[in-house]
Amino acid sequence: MRTDERTLAYGGGWLDRAAVQRADPGWVADRLSDPESELLALWRDRCLVSADRAPVRRSGAGTAGLRAAADETVFLGVDAGRAVFAVDLSGRSEAEACELAGAAEAVDVRALVGGLGPAEAAIQAYARGLLHWHRGQRFCGGCGAVTVARDGGHTRSCTGPGCGRLLFPRIEPAVIVLVEAPGEPERCLLARHQGAGEDSWSTLAGFVEVGESLEDAVRRELAEEAGVSVVDVAYQGSQAWPFPAGLMVGFRATAVSTEVRVDGVEVVDARWFTRAELRERVAAGRPLGRIDSIDHHLLRSWVDGWS
Repeated sequence: MRTDERTLAYGGGWLDRAAVQRADPGWVADRLSDPESELLALWRDRCLVSADRAPVRRSGAGTAGLRAAADETVFLGVDAGRAVFAVDLSGRSEAEACELAGAAEAVDVRALVGGLGPAEAAIQAYARGLLHWHRGQRFCGGCGAVTVARDGGHTRSCTGPGCGRLLFPRIEPAVIVLVEAPGEPERCLLARHQGAGEDSWSTLAGFVEVGESLEDAVRRELAEEAGVSVVDVAYQGSQAWPFPAGLMVGFRATAVSTEVRVDGVEVVDARWFTRAELRERVAAGRPLGRIDSIDHHLLRSWVDGWS
């Protein structure tokens, strides 16, 4: 696959995150009061959108009430010279949040991604992940004291006497793997996960554990969930997945044998598919994974012969 990250949803580095400037409270305050700056509002991890389902961005004098009502305001970055902030209205009812933002409803960005440009999808997901982290880090895990936001919302600091711990947004890496069968015919392994539909198949994935490399996690997850040993583990690409804090790291690997033994817990079934079988599924209107996921790109690349 080895694709440009901008072909994957939710990534691409569309904003200048201004890491040096955001550490200056005066600079952040000036940007926040600048009428040219833009605010995008979220409610309980959902984008606030207009009647035509376009994410709402507000700028100018009318943003004062929105900022005053926010539970948290974070600086996201600079876009074409304009500072972009996200405000969290989770403490309000959905109706109140919509009224404050001039929005029609609150919608998960994953339900909108097909109709959003890559930059907008990435910015909305970034805002969602950062605001979600703030809601879960209001107290210090060491001493239990209240924490406060710093650095434009990219750090929280403990207020406890003698503590002062700094908290930073955490990323939860997970591996996702396209496994090929050894020898002919060319096939790939797909699994049906617990809770998925009878005809819902996807690549295998799992979180990286403490003390593991990414490649270690690939080998362990495949052995645990499908009873498959693999070799030739090769990195293919990565994808931001802030739902709430994931980073999906894509690999391809080759199985030692075609024997499969699912764990019956995470994975309830697994089988080998040929390219022809997957093309037939596409022709019948069955998707190859989520269209916004690196899972889809791994499968699409394999079906196309690994461009």
